[in-house]
Amino acid sequence: MKPADMDAVFHALASSHRRKILDIVKSMPGSSVNDVCKYFEMSRIAVMKHLKVLEAANLVISQKSGRARELYFNAVPIQLIYDRWTTEYSKFWASHVTDIKFKAEAKRRAHERDD
Repeated sequence: MKPADMDAVFHALASSHRRKILDIVKSMPGSSVNDVCKYFEMSRIAVMKHLKVLEAANLVISQKSGRARELYFNAVPIQLIYDRWTTEYSKFWASHVTDIKFKAEAKRRAHERDD
């Protein structure tokens, strides 16, 4: 994932309105802009501006269906960020936990021999 793409995802997720829109679209795949607007007191144009930011971050995919737009949540950008950050930390901690495990088992075996 390019840094600019990652910045777009973090920017999109920084707004509580956009996070709520993602929750709505995730729970109602194929929902329309009108469906999303029902959950907000802001104008349809304001909701569409938020959707544009979410689409730019590739978090929402919209498809034309006649005159309506169907909205779908795309978790891939979030998963890519998750994988990037957790993989390195997971390796770090997994190797340390493995070292502790082997040291504890060696100590236990040494203690059992002494008894």
